[in-house]
Amino acid sequence: MSLQQQYRAKSMSAARAVSNIPSGAHIAMGMAVAEPPALLKAIAERVEAGDLNDLKLWYFHSMAHAGETLLKPALLDRVRPHCMFLSGIERTLLREAAEEGPPPVEFVPVAFSESPGLLKDKVPLDTFITTVSPMDRHGWFTFGTSNDYSSTAARSAKRLIVEVNENMPRVFGESLLHISEVDAIVDNDVPLAEQICPPISAEEQKIAAIIADMIDDRACLQMGIGTLPSAVCALLEDRKDLGIHSELMTPALARLAQCGAVTNQAKTTYHGRSVFTFAMGDRAFYDFLDDNPAMHSAPVDIVNDPRHVSKNDNVVSVNATLQINLGGACNSEHLLGRQYSGAGGQLDFVRGATASKGGKSIIACRSTAKGGTVSRIVPTLDGPVTTPRNDTHIVVTEYGFADLKGKSLSERAEALIALAHPNFRAELMDALH
Repeated sequence: MSLQQQYRAKSMSAARAVSNIPSGAHIAMGMAVAEPPALLKAIAERVEAGDLNDLKLWYFHSMAHAGETLLKPALLDRVRPHCMFLSGIERTLLREAAEEGPPPVEFVPVAFSESPGLLKDKVPLDTFITTVSPMDRHGWFTFGTSNDYSSTAARSAKRLIVEVNENMPRVFGESLLHISEVDAIVDNDVPLAEQICPPISAEEQKIAAIIADMIDDRACLQMGIGTLPSAVCALLEDRKDLGIHSELMTPALARLAQCGAVTNQAKTTYHGRSVFTFAMGDRAFYDFLDDNPAMHSAPVDIVNDPRHVSKNDNVVSVNATLQINLGGACNSEHLLGRQYSGAGGQLDFVRGATASKGGKSIIACRSTAKGGTVSRIVPTLDGPVTTPRNDTHIVVTEYGFADLKGKSLSERAEALIALAHPNFRAELMDALH
């Protein structure tokens, strides 16, 4: 058959595409912007009709489409989420269910870099569903905004169902998917989910200025999610020959490429190209990604591998945390007695940047939380260690920065207390002694 004949033969309604998923199946979905809304709705309708039970749903970072379908509270007696990175959707579900019995979401601790291997080797995936960009004349789709674990899960699941959306950017790199690999195709041209960065606080602006001063020409950037990394990027437009090797591609990083600050000419790997594994932003950002050979998408087990990250010189990794203890250990995922997010790729890039020649791993946070009533620098962490004290390099708050490498525990404590809000320094000093 010709490629177009293959396409027509595999094209069907969302309801028909998901009709063979059995009860008890393990399924995985594309994360974030790649959530396939028509397929999620069709599966949810089968669950609501009593036709599908005991589903195990595997994923990172859910967004609205999942929250409105398979992650609706009414379905969670028949759908068991296995989430590797909590978003606001799971936080709401856990908070609302806190007094009603067992948690409705299974949190699965795993580094982002290890998620493809987990889904391939540890989970008997029956079906993978995701959104892809339209097929080209040679029969190739791309994974668009989400390569991450998707390119692996798509090939390890027994069944691959794709939702083709003309709004999904066609990306370069290791993101190709041939029609011969696909079991079913659903066309659904709807607007992509957009992530709009909220206004930055005064404290974060101070932190961003401190971090920007540490980033020189020819640095290779990894920026985490949120307002702070965006604020840092806004202060780097006068730099020269910056590079990008980041798990997340954002509009703020894209603007550095558009203004000429990013050229990727100083990079050792993927010379001349900005590397990422997933992307989130607005419509203009997706248009920038589309058909852009300077943007290189690769699986997360490549992008986040510390050994691969460290091949570039002058890697600067910027990530946020929730708490830092006086020894320098960071809790970046647990808050108020509950799982808040996940480890993601933080430790991957902390280690990759530290091992890079001239590299800097920067962990940043505001000095306080809850309107200034709680210190983020604490004697003892309230949750798990996301970045161990052995790995923490540079810590930044609005009161300055501390390079912890080579410092003893007492020296670290004194340096970190100096970064705490003045209202808490006395009690932290008392805890130290």
